[in-house]
Amino acid sequence: MSTYAIGDLHGCYAEFMTLLEALDFNPSHDTLWLVGDVINRGPGSLECLREAHALGGSVRCVLGNHDFHLLVVARGGGRQKKHDTLNDILNAPDREQLLDWLQCQPLAVQQGNTLMTHAGLLPQWRIEQAVAYSREVEQALTSEQSGHFLTELFGNQPDRWREDLEGMDRLRFIVNAMARMRFIDSQGRLEFAAKEGLASTPPGFAPWFQYARDDDPHLLFGHWAALEGKTRGARVRVDALDTGCVWGGTLTALNIDTGERMSVPSQQRGGR
Repeated sequence: MSTYAIGDLHGCYAEFMTLLEALDFNPSHDTLWLVGDVINRGPGSLECLREAHALGGSVRCVLGNHDFHLLVVARGGGRQKKHDTLNDILNAPDREQLLDWLQCQPLAVQQGNTLMTHAGLLPQWRIEQAVAYSREVEQALTSEQSGHFLTELFGNQPDRWREDLEGMDRLRFIVNAMARMRFIDSQGRLEFAAKEGLASTPPGFAPWFQYARDDDPHLLFGHWAALEGKTRGARVRVDALDTGCVWGGTLTALNIDTGERMSVPSQQRGGR
């Protein structure tokens, strides 16, 4: 009985199946954590989403920025981008069932002292706060006003947390911190322009995990393929799981109990 966390799938279905086989994953007694961005950019977005849905209670999944993008396109009036691979989902006969499942997923998953989010944990938040803020977004996503929420979701402001934030400003920041964050400053201000590795760190900023507190939990995140699975400068156990499968890297699984990693090579040509 094992719990495995897998990095961003991005529609890499063949690699997903190869990795599950290599892990000898058995949904009857093993648990799978998916760190978000299940879909988009790779050729098997529909198949990845169907497989995650079909695995039922053996899967715990958090929402990534690409997952939100799909929901915004499908249900919030958003437009697709040049390199999106979402049409198979949008035109699928089981589209609504799959979208309903995705829309019910949280931003944060906690088990004991381990926390998984797509992008990381804002240093100003403790694990209990992150889980509570995730629930606020879950409520908005599943409410009768979910269409309005998705229509107004995207944006870079506010870029700093305040407990007195309200309405869409509050919800947007929570989503941005858990699904889009990379670099922050010492006050927790989010910076969205830089998206490459640590060499691209803007002046006055640092990767969020270098601000993590010594008493933070074991943190799991994806989102940042340019890190190549490394979190240099982190003072606590922080596992980066996006190893760039869709860009020609690898797809990586972490055994949460033992800390052992397993990766399979990408079948993608990368660079899309």
